[in-house]
Amino acid sequence: MKTKLNEIAVILICGIFIIKEVLTKDLSEEERALRAAFVQKLLNKQKYLEGKIRLVGGSNDFEGNVYIYHAGRWGAVCDDSWDNAAAQVVCKAFNKTGVATHGGKYGKTTRKFWMDDVVCQGDEKSLSHCVFTGWGFSDCEPSEVAGAICSDSNNEKLDVLSNLEKKKRIHEVLDVKSVSLRLEGSKTPNEGRVEIYHNGTWGSICADGWTLYEASVICRHLALGFAQQALQTDYFGTSKVVMSGVECSANESNLFLCAHEDFGDVTCPGEKGRVAAVVCTRRLADLLLDSTVIERTSHLQDVPMFQLQCAMEENCLSKTAYEIKEKNPDWQYETRRLLRFTASSLNVGNDEFRPYLPKHLWQWHLCHMHYHSMEVFATFDILNMAGQRVAEGHKASFCLEDNTCLPGVERKYSCKNYGDQGVSVNCSDVYQYNIDCQWVDVTDVEPGDYTFKVAVNPHARVAEQQFHNNAATCQLRLTDTYATVYGCVLGRP
Repeated sequence: MKTKLNEIAVILICGIFIIKEVLTKDLSEEERALRAAFVQKLLNKQKYLEGKIRLVGGSNDFEGNVYIYHAGRWGAVCDDSWDNAAAQVVCKAFNKTGVATHGGKYGKTTRKFWMDDVVCQGDEKSLSHCVFTGWGFSDCEPSEVAGAICSDSNNEKLDVLSNLEKKKRIHEVLDVKSVSLRLEGSKTPNEGRVEIYHNGTWGSICADGWTLYEASVICRHLALGFAQQALQTDYFGTSKVVMSGVECSANESNLFLCAHEDFGDVTCPGEKGRVAAVVCTRRLADLLLDSTVIERTSHLQDVPMFQLQCAMEENCLSKTAYEIKEKNPDWQYETRRLLRFTASSLNVGNDEFRPYLPKHLWQWHLCHMHYHSMEVFATFDILNMAGQRVAEGHKASFCLEDNTCLPGVERKYSCKNYGDQGVSVNCSDVYQYNIDCQWVDVTDVEPGDYTFKVAVNPHARVAEQQFHNNAATCQLRLTDTYATVYGCVLGRP
């Protein structure tokens, strides 16, 4: 055996010398030109493909999961914040209109996620011109792939939308008097795969699009408390899938009030064998957004761009700010108009609110000299009367901590010196209006009346007792000299 290894080593060494001789031999001018042309061709191809879009997994070239080309390879787009405006940008590349799909409608991705938390206004020239967290920064699961359905006209787009909205409530299709629900496949009663009983048979629910919103209704239906996890798995075993497209708003008292697409012989996209499952618990955090503070502290401020360089690294300004920086050598002296406000979230639950990422995965931000524990902790949107987003902001979890607590409650979490981040029970995480990115850039928004929406834990990445107190939808009056926020109502992000 040792002799054979020696022989192999000799062959490898000889091969290295041969390769070295070939690579270092003198080349003629013609050979050099051919090699240079070949390399240039590769570079040109990569430059041509940069930012290109393709749709994968659909029935044709104009529908499927969205993939974008960057840095020499194709990658997926996560469906966090993904909406029809982003799908419109994708489909514009095919001279079509589009609507968004979520949850890996056309299968899971096997490639790296290039983009996450993509927010578009709809008129961008390409998807890479939209706001997102940065190339390659994502914590998404393979099933969280964004997709698009592109069509030739607005009428066809409306047809697609109507098809997507044709879901019926479960109680409208099934006789709920003969239907039962249970968790199966676990030794403990608070977890397992979700099974529904009808016509003498138990069957599973398709995991496509399964989120904490649906899981929370299951736990409430079975009187098991709150949803700690929404799983798409075969860990608890499998059974025949009999229901697909389940969609809940998270405040339903039972599953039968939720919508669904099909029952019986259903088609379930995604990995075979994976079904909807939940883990329920009696103890969870619950953030309550203080809408009064938003109304009281909202105001306009004009700020020179040289004071906003840190915030620009976080994509906290609108796209025209970056265009100015690229084209104007004196961009630092331009000003941006910011709608500033304070956001305060009180933990009214019975357990601590903690970041979903473990501490060793937090990202250090050199500009702000602290760690980010969540990619996006809050989102801020300004919508026109047609419901279209005209401006937006987002808040990375710069410092998730106990800023204020109710009398008798001791502060536990502090971000100083790489401290643990979180919000204790009966304590509030407060983002003051003078902190970076605690604003919406309204420089390009015309004076008028708008809807202003602030949401914390907007993608339900952290489990909570409920989600209908996580967002404040307010009225916004914007003028040339002042802004007024009023009439805020709490709801779901």
